[in-house]
Amino acid sequence: MFIDEKWMARALALAERGRGWVHPNPMVGAVLVRHGRVVGEGFHRKFGQAHAEVEALRRAGARARGATLYVNLEPCAHWGKTPPCVDVLIQAGVGRVVAAMRDPNPRVAGKGFAALRRHGIRVTSGVLEEDAQHLNRAFVTWVTKKRPYVTLKVAASLDGRTATITGESRWITGEAARSEGHRLRAEVDAIAVGAGTVIKDNPLLTAHGQGRNPVRIVFAGRRKLPRGAKIFNSAAPTWVLKGTRGSAGLRKELSGLAARGIAHLLVEGGWTLQQEFLKAGLVDEVCWFVAPVIIGNNPRLKSVWLVENPQISKIDSDFCVRGRLASPRPSPYGRGWRKAG
Repeated sequence: MFIDEKWMARALALAERGRGWVHPNPMVGAVLVRHGRVVGEGFHRKFGQAHAEVEALRRAGARARGATLYVNLEPCAHWGKTPPCVDVLIQAGVGRVVAAMRDPNPRVAGKGFAALRRHGIRVTSGVLEEDAQHLNRAFVTWVTKKRPYVTLKVAASLDGRTATITGESRWITGEAARSEGHRLRAEVDAIAVGAGTVIKDNPLLTAHGQGRNPVRIVFAGRRKLPRGAKIFNSAAPTWVLKGTRGSAGLRKELSGLAARGIAHLLVEGGWTLQQEFLKAGLVDEVCWFVAPVIIGNNPRLKSVWLVENPQISKIDSDFCVRGRLASPRPSPYGRGWRKAG
């Protein structure tokens, strides 16, 4: 089992390379091993392109006969944009297939394993299954719940504020956190905001060079959006969703997004839209950036209190942030953080 876990870890690492490019397909990596040595490997690089198993077989050639295939997801047994992977595995003469998890897609769901066994190929499943489930959690949600996996992204101060009393929110977090947020955008299919965020902040909502730009979605309700808003440029498609929301409305809209191939949705703002998703029970994961500042009732971010050299410790399920309030000094961040006074 240790050997199986070793090569499955390699397959999972390869699968990770397709993040942000293969949705709504799952991320899949494959490793062909013969006599203890890798003879071919590959991963699903982009939606519509060759699956991981096919890429690994191409690299292995004749050496695939009798080899063991390690793959993080059950090989497909149906036609999509490419032929069934089980057919090419059978033709190649692979001797054994080790998979991390069964494919939750009803079109596969055990059919791939059954086809392999019918042709005398030994099958082992469940190796590093928890890791595999986590890797493709968006895909699993998309095929089983018929809606996108929803990640809620929040940037807040230590006192829980996402903006000043005048509505200023750029920038609460520092450059490194913003860069991480841009990287997160590159990993999802779509990013969502409310009409108020578009009107007030006029965001671009792109990955800022960190990878592929996601589809930009505005939950506009009955509000009109400025024609000159940055989200209507050519950097990425923009979809405007009209009509009432509420729990039932959101579920209907998410179902529609899933039907259009949106498997992972990043909800960024504003707080009103985020609360609607929370109240509707539609948030699967939270990415909560906390800046070491105290906003209080200050009207401008340049007037907030900065906590210097914050130390973060975990206490049971809570976190404690400790640090000294900084003396007035030039800001190390975008627009400026200084001690008020």
